Amino acid sequence: MADAPDTVSEAVVMLEAEGYTSPFVQSGGDLVCGTCGACSPFEPLVVDRFFRFEGPSDPADEAIVLGVHCSVCGARGIIVSAFGPDADPDEFEHLARISAEAGAWGAGRREGRAGS
Repeated sequence: MADAPDTVSEAVVMLEAEGYTSPFVQSGGDLVCGTCGACSPFEPLVVDRFFRFEGPSDPADEAIVLGVHCSVCGARGIIVSAFGPDADPDEFEHLARISAEAGAWGAGRREGRAGS
């Protein structure tokens, strides 16, 4: 496995270089694939890669970066979201569920691939 990025920005750049470039728009509990227009409460979303970041002492530094694809059309994109106290409650509920299914909730900064 390649070295895990140290920052959210590095994770985004890495995923973009791997082809995760399609837009996904979040609106409360809905996710719209910008390629095919599929819209539902995150069900067509499949997590391929995840990166979780925690600040050493500041809960405001908590973030998750997901490399995802649409199960309808296969478009790949990136979702970046806060987690912890700064997370949007509606968005966080869905992201926490799909991230947990992908095994993203271990401790500390980590990188993972679904199914590994």
